[in-house]
Amino acid sequence: MVHTEEDKEYEKNVSQSILASMQKIVTGEAGKTGSWRSMRPIFNADKCIVVKTNKPTCHLCWLYCPENTITREIPPKIDYDYCKGCGICATECPTDAIIMIPEQKEEGNLESQEQKEEH
Repeated sequence: MVHTEEDKEYEKNVSQSILASMQKIVTGEAGKTGSWRSMRPIFNADKCIVVKTNKPTCHLCWLYCPENTITREIPPKIDYDYCKGCGICATECPTDAIIMIPEQKEEGNLESQEQKEEH
């Protein structure tokens, strides 16, 4: 099949239209949603491949987070103001460096439990 210049132009326009319609993930599009959580992800740097190798080799937590609340840094950081606690990051982590714990609304208990989980 021979493609004419008109066909090529049409395909280019369709491709550009499709790319333009794709949405980019925006953190906080619905506001600070962290208060919705019933489960909280806790990150353990000792188990994280990225931290152990000091290279951006894994970052599956970042890749699969639907809310874009995990950074692609070494070590990854979770933005709890926007994290909804879906647990996808913990499910996708091959080394179980992220676990889910029940959310506690009291600030003092929350911090002390997070510190226990990190060590």
